[in-house]
Amino acid sequence: MVSFLDFEKPIAALEARISELRETAREGDLSIDSEIDKLQQRANKMLGDTYARLTPWQKTQVARHPDRPHFKHYVAGIFDEFIPLAGDRAFGDDQAILGGFARLDGKRVMVIGHEKGDDTASRLKHNFGMGKPEGYRKAIRLMQLADRFGLPVVTLVDTSGAFPGVQAEERGQAEAIARSTEQCLALGVPMVAAVVGEGGSGGAVALAAANRVLMFEHAVYSVISPEGCASILWRTADKASDAATAMQVTAQHLHALKVIDAIIPEPKGGAHRVPAEAIASLKAALITQLDELSGLDAVALRANRADKFLAMGT
Repeated sequence: MVSFLDFEKPIAALEARISELRETAREGDLSIDSEIDKLQQRANKMLGDTYARLTPWQKTQVARHPDRPHFKHYVAGIFDEFIPLAGDRAFGDDQAILGGFARLDGKRVMVIGHEKGDDTASRLKHNFGMGKPEGYRKAIRLMQLADRFGLPVVTLVDTSGAFPGVQAEERGQAEAIARSTEQCLALGVPMVAAVVGEGGSGGAVALAAANRVLMFEHAVYSVISPEGCASILWRTADKASDAATAMQVTAQHLHALKVIDAIIPEPKGGAHRVPAEAIASLKAALITQLDELSGLDAVALRANRADKFLAMGT
């Protein structure tokens, strides 16, 4: 059953009415199929119209929807022969950032990404996708391993930001994020990053300084969360909607600004409504981008990244 967001309440009411009519039709002798079809068409149109004009704040809510696919779903639906690798060889194994060897369209790759979890227990286990220093150091280790064996790197970004706790700061959070970003830029193999939900702050950039950066249609990518920005500028998180608009966090804004390279379409109503369709779209996009990069050598790949990021804002 789909969980409806606040701005979807009219759609939810109509879907509830359709469910009631279907239940009535099953229990009685009345033929109301035509009425149900009309209401379903109306609901589909309302859904399409609503998602065609989402505000940046509404897109942020969609990007955070608990039913959106997560790292484990993308790995299961896109990659074959996934072999998880654990630990940073220094402190421990961060469950917010996962990765390992896999095959994409028959070719070996290294896949790394944030895992938020999809129920209370798994969200706690994965720390809601907020990586700690050992998570970013694990990502560095896996990227270096991929570079050594000549394997393309694919990253799936979905985090509200790096974990801000005291212990993370004590273990060098800022340094770990900076070195992870540096490692992305230094890779001599193709790297493609996809923002599949939230791309928050340096916690996202640390896995997204890639040759190609993709975003789902209703994903968001920003230097700080709208609530955090509102708290700084207006001293209240109630202005999060205004902050999201001002920061231009949507895929459409960022593509126009050339911060990202391509937008991946989502099913009508968001990736959480038809996860299999969203996963298939991401797979096709990743294969296309890696094929385009496959002919470049290490020098060209590094230069490509440098040119891409140095050109932003000019």
